[in-house]
Amino acid sequence: MFQVNRIRNLRAAGVDYAETEQLKRGIQGLRESRQPLFLTWNDLDPIFRWKLRNQYKRVKGHLRRNTDEAFQTVTQAALSIFESDWELEARLRLSALTSLYGVGVPVASAILALTDPQKYCVVDFRGWRAIFGEVRRGFDIPAYLRYLGEIRKLAQELGWSAQETDLAVWEYDRSKNDRLSASA
Repeated sequence: MFQVNRIRNLRAAGVDYAETEQLKRGIQGLRESRQPLFLTWNDLDPIFRWKLRNQYKRVKGHLRRNTDEAFQTVTQAALSIFESDWELEARLRLSALTSLYGVGVPVASAILALTDPQKYCVVDFRGWRAIFGEVRRGFDIPAYLRYLGEIRKLAQELGWSAQETDLAVWEYDRSKNDRLSASA
């Protein structure tokens, strides 16, 4: 079981912490001006670049197959879903977002983490490895729900958002495994 003391001092230590905070502020500004909230290609492209990093160029062609109307309609629908059961809400939101070309569960989780950081986090191999001690490269909705459930437990214990907790877990794994690689 992952212990919160491993990440308590990593809340703002992530290498992309400042960029993440900037993206969240941008989304918050959109939330204040767009009722209901929707995202366009111009809003999503920085999120895609942030999440995909080196994979962005490979995936960009698939993402560009979506029209701006599709991005707006799908993101508005996904971000308008509110359910008392967090798993159902996450499942429905992810299902909507992954209907877009080029958007798999990891990218959909990034959109959710930045638009609703209290409740959502980003799934990727580093966080999964840190929490479950397993190597995993592909993520479907059930895997995301399992990961999110663990992150939400840690977040509650820490009094942090799910997104902040996940970023600290990510940083924990990065620093731990970078040290191991350097000493090998």
